[in-house]
Amino acid sequence: MAKKEETRLTDQEPAPDVERIKSRLDMLDQRLDNIDSVVTAIAERIMKRPVTFTVTCANCGRNIEIALIGTEKPSNK
Repeated sequence: MAKKEETRLTDQEPAPDVERIKSRLDMLDQRLDNIDSVVTAIAERIMKRPVTFTVTCANCGRNIEIALIGTEKPSNK
């Protein structure tokens, strides 16, 4: 009978599946960072001046206006 060689993950390069998972996690991390930047920019804008959204109702066709108003906290910069 032939002996099977034992392979250890620590002795070799990571398996292709592990590398693919690492790559996908890095992409997800970058996307979450981008989303965080966009949300932060929007929140800062809302705190500085009013923002108004106009939405048209799909059922009746009326325009609905939504206004967001905030106050900016003073910063110690």
